[in-house]
Amino acid sequence: MKLISLSDNVNKPCNLVQFKDTLMMFDCGLDALSTLGFIPLPLVTSNHFSSLPNWTASNNQDTQLESELKECDGKVFVDSAPEFCCPEFSTINFKHVDVIFVSNYLCMLGLPYITERTDFEGVVYATEPTIQIGRQFMEEIIYHIERTPKIKLASKWKDKSVYQNLPLPVNLSSLPPHLWRQIFTSKELNSSFSKVKVIGYGEKIDIFGAFQISAHSSGYCIGSCNWLIETAHEKIVYLSSTSTLTTHPKPIDYGPFRKADVMIITNLTQTPICNPDNMLAELCSRVTAALASGGNVLIPCYPSGVIYDLFECLIPHLDNSGFSTTPVYFVSPVADQSLAYSNILAEWLTTNKQTRVYLPEEPFGHSYLVRSGRLKHYQGIHVEAFSNDYKSPCVVFTGHPSLRFGDVVHFIELWKSSPNNLIVFTEPDFPYKDALAPYQPVAMKAIHCPIDTSLNFFQVNKLIREVKPSNVVISEKYTSPPPMFDLKTDLIVDPGPGSELITYKRNETIRIKLNRKYERAAIDSELASSLVPVELKSGVSVATVTGTLIAKDNKFKLETLTANEINEIRRNKQGQAIPPQFYTYGTLNLPMFMQLLGKAGIYDATIEQTPNGCIVHLRSEDAFVTIDDSLTHIVCDANDSLRILLKDLVYQCLKKI
Repeated sequence: MKLISLSDNVNKPCNLVQFKDTLMMFDCGLDALSTLGFIPLPLVTSNHFSSLPNWTASNNQDTQLESELKECDGKVFVDSAPEFCCPEFSTINFKHVDVIFVSNYLCMLGLPYITERTDFEGVVYATEPTIQIGRQFMEEIIYHIERTPKIKLASKWKDKSVYQNLPLPVNLSSLPPHLWRQIFTSKELNSSFSKVKVIGYGEKIDIFGAFQISAHSSGYCIGSCNWLIETAHEKIVYLSSTSTLTTHPKPIDYGPFRKADVMIITNLTQTPICNPDNMLAELCSRVTAALASGGNVLIPCYPSGVIYDLFECLIPHLDNSGFSTTPVYFVSPVADQSLAYSNILAEWLTTNKQTRVYLPEEPFGHSYLVRSGRLKHYQGIHVEAFSNDYKSPCVVFTGHPSLRFGDVVHFIELWKSSPNNLIVFTEPDFPYKDALAPYQPVAMKAIHCPIDTSLNFFQVNKLIREVKPSNVVISEKYTSPPPMFDLKTDLIVDPGPGSELITYKRNETIRIKLNRKYERAAIDSELASSLVPVELKSGVSVATVTGTLIAKDNKFKLETLTANEINEIRRNKQGQAIPPQFYTYGTLNLPMFMQLLGKAGIYDATIEQTPNGCIVHLRSEDAFVTIDDSLTHIVCDANDSLRILLKDLVYQCLKKI
């Protein structure tokens, strides 16, 4: 078994696994951190961004290069459409990838780059919510970027001699610019999703007859899953974004993962010391304080996921705190679909939310909030309904969390000059200071309340000890504490005794010991009825089988020999009985073998001990017999009669059935 990681970001994974001659890809994440290196895309011409000075190189480089780069707050930004960091596709031929498995919608955003811009000809599997919500995420990004197109395309700055000297707000060692791509088109999106097939929780899919794979709830978001690969004798687990917290998704199902041979772990929490409940309480407190001072609140967000929990917690908190008349707006081109679709996914939700469907009630509280007018949603700030309804102070949920495109750009420009206003960062994907850098100076308050429900290090270590896999495969980044917490030595993955730890890094091929000892084979009914078991010892019986082993589509079957096959064997092995008269087994009886040699007139045989057995030398015959636990080898040059004699003597010293 082999594993290759194509991504340096463990929270945007893209991993290749080769098993039983099948090449699989798990997840195809798209790293949006690279977008922080670009100037935001405003809906209307921005005086602030237009007036930013060009970056001037100290070594007087090309003036065309300077026109591509702007400077703000001591950092350099590319004045072009934002680009996203793709996995390292150049290292493999995608024509050889047989199948792709997507764990959740956040790990799906890079799919069109693979299906539409490589030679991939396989099939993609994902759950129904992953497909639908993943499409919503992609459509939102495409809409925001295509709505505000950039006339020029900056490319000169991508020369390594240039960018390695630029103070960009991103880590270029983990996000190399040669992997950055502009967003795919709507046509590519639709074509890509036509290649995706739906899989349900617990449903087993047969892959070329080699193994079966099934999806099991990971508890992280609606439709998120972990993957279980099974053969008759092996079990492999791929653990992606997983949560043991009780929010709105169906709880984690890890029962089938016990005693796995291999467990691959990715996508652990990005905020290991932040408790989601504490962050939510902090958010509610800060929002009410900002509203009390007459300020507005901006919450950059994705169109699905944690936002549902924020609606259900924040709005009742506002009502109980005397802000029941403060409007709450959700602005996204897919807001309508997101809110509506979440309410028809009862089978993918917690038991509590499932039971509400049969009352009958909507599973999510935001349905009532929308009907009562407490939560209002709009496709964008350009629609007439928003202009008519808008009043301040208010709370606005909108995207994109990178602050580089979407309606969030307009709201920051509108509100950034007042210290009474507040922006709350809840998504852990982006460093909030770097996200705000091109908007500086910013007077509005900014707080970081990252809500990441993925497994933390304590939880994953507890899970490993409970399911007890033989091998645990993780990124080498999980073997040392995160950079910001290098003194917290407990923030690592430690599988404990009984599990071997294997690490990987980007573009490194890892070989995982998974010795295939057995294969399951079916037996023809006619052949099975002819078997005559012989009891070797109490409770153990053995039957000899002579037949033809048929291997087709990774499945094996024993069938009765045909007359033509028997005749052909007899022609090739004349003098042998078909089937053989007996089969030998067991350990060779060495004292008996030496006695039989003497009776056969061979008196000069000597025994030489070896680490695995012994060698019997026949000095007068210039021959020897090698004996160990698993084989007996006769070496006798140009003397067939002696070889046959020694073979017969070996047979006499073994047990027979």
